[in-house]
Amino acid sequence: MRRRTKFRLKRGGLLSALLPECSNFWVNSLHGQGAKVVSPRLRVEVRSPDGLVEAVSVINHPFALGVQWHPEWNSSEYALSRILFEGFITACQHHIAEKQRL
Repeated sequence: MRRRTKFRLKRGGLLSALLPECSNFWVNSLHGQGAKVVSPRLRVEVRSPDGLVEAVSVINHPFALGVQWHPEWNSSEYALSRILFEGFITACQHHIAEKQRL
């Protein structure tokens, strides 16, 4: 059974840059464990209502994002998943273009 959980997005991070008009969203939440504290090199982007970290990004990195849910599930039907994958593809394209300039 899949459990849907509503999350609040923190402003100022990579995920909020990808979702500028979004403050809350729902995802399927299946995990049985999680972190409440992360490395100082990570920015917590989303916490669940019970305080667990649901998404992080690496500070001062152009695109390093980790999420606790499965964006690949129903990615063709779920806008949030598509936006995450499109952001990743765009970051890869920028990285390749930068390497070719060197």
